[in-house]
Amino acid sequence: MAESKHDPAVLKQAFGDSSERDPKAAQRAQTYMEMAGFVPPRVKTRLAVTGALDPAMLSLQEDARDHALSPACFDEKTTQLMVFGIMLGQLNDAAQMHGIAARRAGASWEELQAVINLCYLFRGVPAANRGADMLAAIAMREAEGAAQ
Repeated sequence: MAESKHDPAVLKQAFGDSSERDPKAAQRAQTYMEMAGFVPPRVKTRLAVTGALDPAMLSLQEDARDHALSPACFDEKTTQLMVFGIMLGQLNDAAQMHGIAARRAGASWEELQAVINLCYLFRGVPAANRGADMLAAIAMREAEGAAQ
């Protein structure tokens, strides 16, 4: 996953304090913490910048995200596996975050590999390579977490 290179203090000085304009700022970050155990760097930046400049738009974005990621017809694991597959099929590095979320929701390595296999059918070896690399990174992350 891409790490943010943005200094929060610089963002706050340039754009203002999102928590002053968006009463739900802490709650928004918490939904990512619950899903993946962390707030992805680009999401942190969007929450800070858009939250300060256009909190109404951020609210619309987050409401749509919450609605789409919480369908009544799928459990969280199934939803996260599907999102992992969709994003991996696009070769989007944010797929890894949804792989982490799928594991937190109870997905096995075999289930994640099955999703990678489906992506391979339609996206080829690049998806298989990226998917395997993501599983390895997730395993390393889990091992580091267990060691702490």
